[in-house]
Amino acid sequence: MRCGTRREEIREPREVYGAFDEPSRRIYLDRRKLNTSEVQCYSPCTMAHDQPVKALVITLVDDPASAVYSINRLKPDALCFVLPEAGKAVVESGVQPQIDQMPRRWDWIIVAAPGEFAGCHQTLARSLPDLLRTWEVQPGELVVDLTGATPAMAGAMTIAALPWSSRLVSLVPAREGSGEDIITLDGRPFVWQQSNPWNEVAAVSRREGSELFNRGDYSAAANLFRGIEARVSGGQKPLYRAFADVADGYDLWERLRYRQAWDKLKTATKALEMASLWGGLPSLQIMLPALKVNTVFLEKLVLDPAEAKEFLAMDLLAHAGRRLHVTCDPETAMVVLARALEAFAQRRLFQAHKIKSWDVQIEQLPQALQETCRTCYLEDIDGKFKLPLQAQFRVLAGLGDQLGQSFLREWPMMKPLLDAANHAVLGHGFEPIKGERVQQFYDVVVKLTGVVDSSLPIFPKLNFS
Repeated sequence: MRCGTRREEIREPREVYGAFDEPSRRIYLDRRKLNTSEVQCYSPCTMAHDQPVKALVITLVDDPASAVYSINRLKPDALCFVLPEAGKAVVESGVQPQIDQMPRRWDWIIVAAPGEFAGCHQTLARSLPDLLRTWEVQPGELVVDLTGATPAMAGAMTIAALPWSSRLVSLVPAREGSGEDIITLDGRPFVWQQSNPWNEVAAVSRREGSELFNRGDYSAAANLFRGIEARVSGGQKPLYRAFADVADGYDLWERLRYRQAWDKLKTATKALEMASLWGGLPSLQIMLPALKVNTVFLEKLVLDPAEAKEFLAMDLLAHAGRRLHVTCDPETAMVVLARALEAFAQRRLFQAHKIKSWDVQIEQLPQALQETCRTCYLEDIDGKFKLPLQAQFRVLAGLGDQLGQSFLREWPMMKPLLDAANHAVLGHGFEPIKGERVQQFYDVVVKLTGVVDSSLPIFPKLNFS
């Protein structure tokens, strides 16, 4: 079949890794200068056109017609042929002259034995990643055409390209009466088929993301979910975007960026609610209630206008528990735990007695503590009186507050634990603290403050099976 007469500007290919040698390039240009009305086309004038793709890898042995069709249909910005040594001549004589719109970059990868899987995979695994990195191809931007591949080439290509590809295409012989759009190449009927391996592979990666999340590695889980989002087909993208937002939200929360975490989790919760209405994963029904409870907790913390926030102390206590039991980081857990204890004291001083521990007015204190505060707690930097942890509880006790009196009763048990905290690496010492000491301190703080575990925020466990 011949197409209408058409002239184009001759564009020289941008060579990468010495893709086409100089004689081949000149042969190609000479052929392109011919009037296109004299060139036999492999594809019909009514060829379907997809959106141009970032990169296309074509496996080719001896079928130039299908390669020409794919290139003209997909119009890649970068093109790579995977072929045996003899395939170079096929490209130069049967493919190059028929390309309507030349890719900006191109190259080829030579496989020594097209019928041997191990050799094909080794060659592709060593060559393809560097090529795609040079071309700045991102995950999900690669299309792979397997039409001309041997079974060994097809298997090796699918595995090697998996991190970047989200679309496998091929021309397959048309079946009689199939009702599909027929593409005729050299008198033979074909149909265009495409699939996305990531629509199935995503289930395995999804479980890996769940495990990362449950170990407290929220940032890594978010990155993994976003990688899946980039690769799966359009209908699944919103679900994985929501999973990534959930992981991002808890990562922000773990870094105490409460408002940003609240915004992320609100958005993710709405998206997952929509997904659950359309089926989604069965585990969403278990996950959503926990998300909503956590979002309400963050809302109360963020919107609390008080200078000493009630829910901050509870969040710090829960944070210390996660550091101790989830990420197994007793040093940080002890620091956070001491800060949580102080936050409870600050909240009680401010709420019940209008005392700001960070800006104390001497006359607000019990008479017996005023002189101590005046001589010991003046901050040189800003000239304000600031109460340290123990002094805050002693002030509460002097004011008759039950929290302060409980602190004095528990002091004999608490003193060696605080001493251990001071001697820890993140305190003022040089010896790592043991998790058992942190757990003992945690239990004392819970007993002292009267907090029940059910009032603390609990991060959900993901089970995206």
